[in-house]
Amino acid sequence: MIETQPLDGRCIVVTRPRHQAESLRNALAALGAEVVVAPAIRIEPSADPRLLEAAVARADDFDWIVFTSVNGVDAFFDHAATKPRSKLAAIGPATAAALSERGVRATVVPERYVAEEVFEALARRTSLAGKKILLPRADIAREALPKLLRETGADVEVVAAYTTVPATDDIARAVALVRDGAVDAVTFTSGSTVRSFFSTADDTVRAQVAPASIGPITSAALRDENVEPIIEAEHYTTEGLVEAIRLHFSQKDP
Repeated sequence: MIETQPLDGRCIVVTRPRHQAESLRNALAALGAEVVVAPAIRIEPSADPRLLEAAVARADDFDWIVFTSVNGVDAFFDHAATKPRSKLAAIGPATAAALSERGVRATVVPERYVAEEVFEALARRTSLAGKKILLPRADIAREALPKLLRETGADVEVVAAYTTVPATDDIARAVALVRDGAVDAVTFTSGSTVRSFFSTADDTVRAQVAPASIGPITSAALRDENVEPIIEAEHYTTEGLVEAIRLHFSQKDP
């Protein structure tokens, strides 16, 4: 007897940047899904890399460096000749693992992997008033974290470590699959993937798409597009998203 998998017969689109899609693609495929990798965004160097280079050169002047993505870690350390002596914070386990691969350790990793929780974890650990904090992050990142830090009296420097660009051809392919009714779910792992995907989506696609969101911030971006997520991960990681998808389709099966 052939053993069936929970996602047999399901087609799932992965919209992560291509260089980060492999782990999600492999995990879904291992559960039997047909996986279409159609990145909604590309990660490119900052429009003015000199700003990041200057911040990296002054890294030891900061009390904390806060990383909110793996991309931010990679961009920062690609410019760093030495390991910073500052304390480091990471938004979640994937970002903390990226720091470990660079030979440094995150002192703070919150239990819930959103920017507001990074702030809470830092505030519980130390007084932030007067602390110098560097945020190397995406050019279009949310303003929640620097706003919260500044409200405590922290001296916050935000630098664009990288930029996100819509991956137009891949978006068009994914949108066409949704319109044709060939897709059971589309995964979204950030607000930028949501905004890029729906930048060319018409009302038919918005009505037919079945979004699977990695967490509440991404779900909020979907609702900003007047699209309700049908799946939201309880744990805001790739593993949490895969488990949420598995549970959703297991419950739908007779």
